Amino acid sequence: MFKNILLIIFGLGCGIIGSVYVLTNYTSLFPGTNRLLTPLGLQKPTVIGFLPYWLLAKDNKDYSPYLDTVSYFGLTVDADGTIEKFTNPGETEPGWLTLKSKKIKSILETSKEKNLNRSLVIFNGNQEKIGRLMENPEKHAQNLVNEVSPILTKYGFTDLNLDIESVSTASDSARQNFTLFTKTIHEELKKRHDLITLSIDVSPTALIKKYLIDVGKISSYVDKVILMTYDFHYQGSSVTGAVAPVNGAGRSAEFDTETSIKEALKILPAEKIIMGVPLYGYEWETLSDYPQAAIIPGSGITASNKRVEELLTKCSSCSAKFDPVSLEAYVIYQDQETNTFHQIFYPDKKVMQEKIKLVNKYRLGGMALWALGYEGKNILDPLIDL
Repeated sequence: MFKNILLIIFGLGCGIIGSVYVLTNYTSLFPGTNRLLTPLGLQKPTVIGFLPYWLLAKDNKDYSPYLDTVSYFGLTVDADGTIEKFTNPGETEPGWLTLKSKKIKSILETSKEKNLNRSLVIFNGNQEKIGRLMENPEKHAQNLVNEVSPILTKYGFTDLNLDIESVSTASDSARQNFTLFTKTIHEELKKRHDLITLSIDVSPTALIKKYLIDVGKISSYVDKVILMTYDFHYQGSSVTGAVAPVNGAGRSAEFDTETSIKEALKILPAEKIIMGVPLYGYEWETLSDYPQAAIIPGSGITASNKRVEELLTKCSSCSAKFDPVSLEAYVIYQDQETNTFHQIFYPDKKVMQEKIKLVNKYRLGGMALWALGYEGKNILDPLIDL
């Protein structure tokens, strides 16, 4: 009997030691995967931070306590699948120019030292060029991989992110061509870089409308689908309101974040869904001091979390409020010179906590922040314990 007890204790001890070994050596056992594991061996939600080239000057902090992936935004794909290197005669395309700078080199090297994944964003938001890109999807996809392949190797990127932002309905043939475009990139990428992943950014509207990206069809060719769950109210909106509401669909906007997630779960596995989280909001001028007031045309501007934090410390008449439906913060104050009102809807630390609850509730793959450099002093703090 005593001998059996000793054997059981020995077996349990070996199991614990083995578990600790796997947990502490996970990234070396599975190269290209820098995600941590929970004590139960489950992957923790990933946190991606997009770093646009125009915000590099503000990127002076160590993001490793908050993130596991830094995503450089980015390079622009042209209509033939090649990378744009010049925008006008004699002018270097800024994303391309910045990639070759010492600043981004230093950031990428530091990210590697901190064991963070590095993602390269390939962008196009020009509807005419996107249309031409889809005219020969296989050839143009091959052109793209031919151009980015040496870049991925040179800079040590571990992920390629597609950000093709088509914002109108598309024909069945165009949707099929985009699926073929994505499939070809996936296949060509795997031929050359077996450990590099492929991710894609998708508007939530594409889940319910026939936009260019057929989310269900492309899902088997990508490792992550990043839902851009923000800009439900935007710079050019007609009324004020939450930029990334958790709830409230049908009240002041067509969609909200939780509804978007539920739609995505109908066609995607939860672990593949990455929820987009803005670190910014918008500020508008109005003639009324109540939320959802009509906006004075042309008055909308971006309001980063950092700028609103600074405003609240300087403005004695300003105080932040929290909308219980959208679960988003807002500030309304009067301009003493013009007698108009300023309304700012924006994210803060409490809003970030609500977004984390959503990730955990639906067991999503993680969240993606747009964008590093917009954050204030404490909005990222809740991510430490995610």
